[in-house]
Amino acid sequence: MSDLISIITPCYNSESYISDTIQSVLNQTYSNWEWWIVDDCSSDNSVEIIRQYKDPRIHLIVLDQNLGAAEARNVGLRKAKGRYITFIDSDDVWLVHFLEKAQGFLSGFNEELVYASYKRHDENLEPYLDDFVAEDNIDYKRILYNCPIPMLTAMYDTSRIGKVPIPHVDMREDYAMWIDVLKKIPKARAIQEPLAIYRIRKSSYSRNKFKIMKKQFAVYYEFLRLSLPQSTYYTLCWAWNGMKKYEKFKLRGSR
Repeated sequence: MSDLISIITPCYNSESYISDTIQSVLNQTYSNWEWWIVDDCSSDNSVEIIRQYKDPRIHLIVLDQNLGAAEARNVGLRKAKGRYITFIDSDDVWLVHFLEKAQGFLSGFNEELVYASYKRHDENLEPYLDDFVAEDNIDYKRILYNCPIPMLTAMYDTSRIGKVPIPHVDMREDYAMWIDVLKKIPKARAIQEPLAIYRIRKSSYSRNKFKIMKKQFAVYYEFLRLSLPQSTYYTLCWAWNGMKKYEKFKLRGSR
């Protein structure tokens, strides 16, 4: 039997999107998975929608207090039994071959961490920006400049690096986690083919780069304990790379 994949999803007030996410997982060509959906005290109908799906591979955990996305992921991570760990947020969508191709890459090429390119659509899953093309061979030195590893299309092998907990770094927890992973392995690898759809929501906090610049600085200065000049330098590099990223990928239809 193929190796078990553990999928982890934090959910908070996602009633408008969670059905799309669930269906995309159910449609996967790789079937040996378990899914830990951790509801972080939603006040909408997210829990009721999730409970409508009776697949025994889906495990719902309803928290009794709001812990935030990082700790919600850690709750699922502690429950996970699979060799491979992957994450999908409650408003995103995988294309049907994601699990198969990511697991196949890790096992076939004897790698620890892989991630893929993805499509970028609007709230209604209509094409919005050009595809985000994954950069290959990311090492620790490279990831200090910005985070090219998307949570949505990443998978790692716990038999090689163990379970990696999500650090409690406000709004930048995924970045901090990949930094921790790349302290353990030589490099992360990329699949160039788009294997998911990232839903760009107008209300997304992460789209406002100025609001999270302080959070990014804290990753360097407080989490990594770099010097003030180093932290400032890397924060400016991150801001510059972020600006170039959205200049490069023009709005569809604007050419």
